[in-house]
Amino acid sequence: MSGTTEDGREFRAGFVSFVGRPNVGKSTLTNALVGEKIAITSPKPQTTRRAIRGILHRPDGQLIIVDTPGIHRPRTLLGERLNALVEATLGDVDVIGFCVPADEKLGPGDRFINERLDDFPRAKKVAILTKTDRASNAEIFEQLTRLGALREWDAVIPLSSVAGDQLDVLADELLELMPPSPALYEAEQTTDEDEDDRIAELIREAALEGAREELPHSLAATVDDREEREDGLLELYASIYVERDSQKGIVIGKGGSRLRDTGERARREIEALLGRRVYLSLRVKVLKEWQRDPKSLGKLGF
Repeated sequence: MSGTTEDGREFRAGFVSFVGRPNVGKSTLTNALVGEKIAITSPKPQTTRRAIRGILHRPDGQLIIVDTPGIHRPRTLLGERLNALVEATLGDVDVIGFCVPADEKLGPGDRFINERLDDFPRAKKVAILTKTDRASNAEIFEQLTRLGALREWDAVIPLSSVAGDQLDVLADELLELMPPSPALYEAEQTTDEDEDDRIAELIREAALEGAREELPHSLAATVDDREEREDGLLELYASIYVERDSQKGIVIGKGGSRLRDTGERARREIEALLGRRVYLSLRVKVLKEWQRDPKSLGKLGF
């Protein structure tokens, strides 16, 4: 594609990354903008563990949205690696979108992240007030005032990913801030994520549902094998990893009930992703203290 649109405007393309405390709606926003499920979502902190690219195509440009883990104070080697991943990503993007929910007061975590934005002078900064569907007009106004006091933003956008409010406004503003550029990805591509990685994430998302407080950080998932059957069914063999034997029992549940529920939820999502029938076999394995062990982290792709 050339550097101009049909009406003569410059075509723009570039990278934006959304940052914020865990669970402020970054992944939900990514999915809403792209128009399909690119990143898994969960109310559990640190759901996102990789830099996941979602691609939004517009007639006048292309936005590559890099969904990153929430910035946090790390307690494990995994946490340190996630923060390092965020820093490396933010050093490369054209725009950083700082996400703050409309229904929560600005806290120390928000101010900590805002201060860190100064470490990335190359990127333009946009403030995004998420979850406006959960707040009154007065609360939204107060939060916008607080955000405005933090720094001079290139744009400030209140929106609701769930309700679809102001998503086009955000996309317009982000594209305006991108450099003139030809398209960076093919028109039909919505992510550069490997298919097995997306499947493993859907399995982890299903396992996270209803997980106890001590479990979410300890859960990981991998796709181990796949087999095409003559009747068109895809057989997938996958593993869910935990750190302790006691956690294995929790994930499996009484008589295997919990694991069956996880498998059913994951299978439905995988079939929706692939557009075909799937047989899913799940095994639960213990990988002792994997969040703190470099070798285990490497095995799980971190």
